[in-house]
Amino acid sequence: MALMTLPSTDHDRETSPPRLPAARAVDAVKVYGKGDTAVHALDGVSVDFAAGGFTAIMGPSGSGKSTLLHAVAGLDDLTSGRVFIGDTDLTRLGDKALTTLRRDRVGFVFQAFNLVPTLTAIENIALPMALARRKPDREWLRLVIETVGLGDRLKHRPSELSGGQQQRVAVARALAGKPEIILADEPTGNLDSRGGAEILSFMRQAVLELGQTIVMVTHDPGAASYSDRVVLLADGRIVDEILAPSPNAVLDRIKQIGR
Repeated sequence: MALMTLPSTDHDRETSPPRLPAARAVDAVKVYGKGDTAVHALDGVSVDFAAGGFTAIMGPSGSGKSTLLHAVAGLDDLTSGRVFIGDTDLTRLGDKALTTLRRDRVGFVFQAFNLVPTLTAIENIALPMALARRKPDREWLRLVIETVGLGDRLKHRPSELSGGQQQRVAVARALAGKPEIILADEPTGNLDSRGGAEILSFMRQAVLELGQTIVMVTHDPGAASYSDRVVLLADGRIVDEILAPSPNAVLDRIKQIGR
């Protein structure tokens, strides 16, 4: 008699291992000064930043948001705790290994565009790869340039570009090397509302269409509404988070924190 074959269940199927966060902080503490004058910029922060997500970090002035971003980037040492990019513990790396990691695995976008004035847009975009002596992935570079809408500006120098266009070059430069994560510190701070909206749209597009991971510090509820998730800090601690944020929801919560 033939044996009955039971239908397979989810437990029978091979499951892929859970995807590591693109970056995370574990019990991160950063103290400036000593004794009565000590300032706890980070006071035991633990947070994950999901791969393929767009996270905004917000909070009042002095809340620790830029300190957290700089710690995740390996630009600022922690007093205690740990920070990871993927499965790499940055707190265990020496200066040379940290420099290599930042160059190869992290993209940066700052309020200041930080473009080389004598280079064209395409030369600025390719500069990190040139410094690393790596050949760019031409298909990826084409997608990046297409995504940020710079096809007709590639031979222009920064002085020939508007502020919004210069920041688009900076975003494209951050994307060009296929980093595991992009860290953006007030990327629209030097732009008018139209230029800022353009940059945020391009960053959102990079997440949705290119699978990029972005963590952005901002003080602007409108900018934060382009993200998937807002992490709110106060006095060096995470006090809340908002998923699928709207400008009003973010503004209301920040007002409550400030009371």
